[in-house]
Amino acid sequence: MTETSIGIGRPEDKGLSLGVQRVAAPLREQVLDLLRQAIVEHRLKPGQRLIERELVEQIGVSRTTIREVLRQLAAEGLVATIPQRGAVVAVPTAEEAAELYEVRAALESLAARRFVEHASESQVTALRAAYEEVARVMSAGDGADTLAMIQSKDLFYDVLLKGSGNRAIHSILSGLTARVSVLRATSMARPGRAQQSLVELQAIVIAIENGDADAAADASAHHVEMAARAGQAAPE
Repeated sequence: MTETSIGIGRPEDKGLSLGVQRVAAPLREQVLDLLRQAIVEHRLKPGQRLIERELVEQIGVSRTTIREVLRQLAAEGLVATIPQRGAVVAVPTAEEAAELYEVRAALESLAARRFVEHASESQVTALRAAYEEVARVMSAGDGADTLAMIQSKDLFYDVLLKGSGNRAIHSILSGLTARVSVLRATSMARPGRAQQSLVELQAIVIAIENGDADAAADASAHHVEMAARAGQAAPE
């Protein structure tokens, strides 16, 4: 097994490297996941240049692979191409963030309502289990690992969206996953936001378990509204 590494570490973790293994998933997908994760976690900062030559040297893959990955990240809204500068990590404007939150609020509210109306008992149980996993991850409070929090919340929403029985909702929100994760990372950076988020998710779960579609929809919309406020107030 051969491995190449890229040193995209947190400022406090000098020397940390993330390995790309030339097995299992196609190499292009591994590099895509690597860079996407670094952007979501803000280890590659908004506005930071992504220089092809440096990425080729650091990761140890071809320039063609790097270009394909950057094109995919651009399609996901995580990378932008700026004249005279080339590819950079995208910086969402306040308007773009507001639009994403608006879409999330509408679709997640609808998903929660439909979950009450269409989900099976086993799916309700799975949602409770997913919430408990979020609670476990967030038990460290503001010291919880950001990536682990995002992944646990992604699982929670995956259960919620599948249980809604509407493939269009699932497809649209899945397409926004990366950009939504960047917003989540930003809002979670605000002290106390993780624990408040947990309270909001619990309200969604309780409303669903009570079979109250209106309350579930309202709780979902409220959760996104509070996330939007935290994201806008979070420090750069």
